[in-house]
Amino acid sequence: MSPVRTRAGVPSALLMLALSGCSSHWGDCTDTSAERGEAGVRVQVEDVSGRALGVFAEVVDWRLEPHPQVPSEGDQVNFRYRFDGTDGMSEPAVDACAVDEERVALGCQTVDSVLASGPEGDLTGDDWLAVEHPEQVAGVLFIPNDRSYIGQTCEDDIKDGGGLHPPEPARVGDQL
Repeated sequence: MSPVRTRAGVPSALLMLALSGCSSHWGDCTDTSAERGEAGVRVQVEDVSGRALGVFAEVVDWRLEPHPQVPSEGDQVNFRYRFDGTDGMSEPAVDACAVDEERVALGCQTVDSVLASGPEGDLTGDDWLAVEHPEQVAGVLFIPNDRSYIGQTCEDDIKDGGGLHPPEPARVGDQL
């Protein structure tokens, strides 16, 4: 095939792509973070749009004590929790944070309902939070945003990524 004929076919191929929608602007991909919900001892778990999932997460109790696997590290926060209303299909996860009297986060981590046990709909478990100053801990709070949502970001996939994502995880020093 001559170079002239090849070049003549390029514009028509581009026109076909444009008409078929394959030339959509992948550069228009945007990521948005949901707003962090109000932290509490008992929270109703929310999806990324702020809609209630019908599941409640509750901190049942907490105490300071050495972790049995690393007692030399001193006191850590041991807390018990419950997820009510799980249906066996969804497996929500929420952030738990040890806070001081002003509700400033001293240590946080994600608690996954799939790791809890019990009859369907009422799952209980316990976990540990490592904090630098355990004497400052005044309570443990859950943040209601479901962290189990796994969506692709624009950085992961410019074509199919983007959209609304859970807020950034809470960090030490965040006001809850």
